[in-house]
Amino acid sequence: MVIKRMALAAPVAGVLLGVLDFVWIKFVPAPFGGLGNSIAVWAVVAFLLTFRNRWSLVVSVVGAVVCLVVAVPFYYLAATVIQNDDLSNAYNSTALLWMGLGVAAGAVFGAGGAIARTPGVPATTAAAAMAMPGAVLFAEAVIELRRIGDPSYGAGELIAYAGILIALGLIVTALVATSWSRRGLVLLISLPLTAIGYVLLSLTGFR
Repeated sequence: MVIKRMALAAPVAGVLLGVLDFVWIKFVPAPFGGLGNSIAVWAVVAFLLTFRNRWSLVVSVVGAVVCLVVAVPFYYLAATVIQNDDLSNAYNSTALLWMGLGVAAGAVFGAGGAIARTPGVPATTAAAAMAMPGAVLFAEAVIELRRIGDPSYGAGELIAYAGILIALGLIVTALVATSWSRRGLVLLISLPLTAIGYVLLSLTGFR
């Protein structure tokens, strides 16, 4: 029964993520529109999908991967329908690269969402898992702030977008942690995870 629910929920979530992400990019102005191009936001979606559904670890990983992989072609399909982009974008080398990143992000953040809600997990381990969505948002904010001074970007827009990412990181931390003491621990753990996330995001070329 759990696998059947995942087999329905994960691809539906992926379709919605891909389509709504393109619509967001297309119609929402900056700085909020930048969230549509955010790797971190997709990772948070994978985390929240498994955190909310309380699937087992294996089912969570599979579900999160399916969600993110399905989202990629549907993002490009939405672009084809809305602005007549080439349909081949849904399966070309760039799309396949993003699907590969979706597999990696889905495995990590899907597992994180499951561990954060698994009974019997040590408190520090659960807190570390809860810190993951906030940390990836904070890491992307650091990347944005480090662009200040680059003539290709406006400082005001970078600061505004980074502020949005930080605010979302705080909000998602408040949502997944159940008490103020736990939230404080989660935020503390998110500091080293932010540094790790910054390095990993940089390795993907997202900078």
